[in-house]
Amino acid sequence: MADKTPFPKIRNLVQLYDLLTGEERIIVDVLRQIIKETLPAYCKEKISYNVPFFYGNRSICLVWPASVPRGGIKTGVLLGFWYGNRLKDVDQYLTHGTNKQIFYKIYQTAEQIDEAAIIKLLKEAAVLDAMFSKRK
Repeated sequence: MADKTPFPKIRNLVQLYDLLTGEERIIVDVLRQIIKETLPAYCKEKISYNVPFFYGNRSICLVWPASVPRGGIKTGVLLGFWYGNRLKDVDQYLTHGTNKQIFYKIYQTAEQIDEAAIIKLLKEAAVLDAMFSKRK
């Protein structure tokens, strides 16, 4: 019989980090730092669907560790771009999965993180976000 303990509602990063494996914690931390340093100042981070979620005028990207249910991954940490289908992604860095809109990359170790590639995509995503008018 599978454990039916409900996953707790994550309200802050401390709660999230307490639930992650050591490697996931490092990957999430590195990705969050890159994102926060790269996105424009008007962009914000919040916990949504129990994971770090970044938005400006609209959703930009999210960081989903495998330890958090319903992310669709069994291991590692997923970096997903909300409007990945609208990014040029000239280096073909992102995976185009079954979702038509969200394109992503999954990291198993912190060493796999290609900071330059992520920064390039974040800058492109920020330009795209700036084209969306602010919702009322």
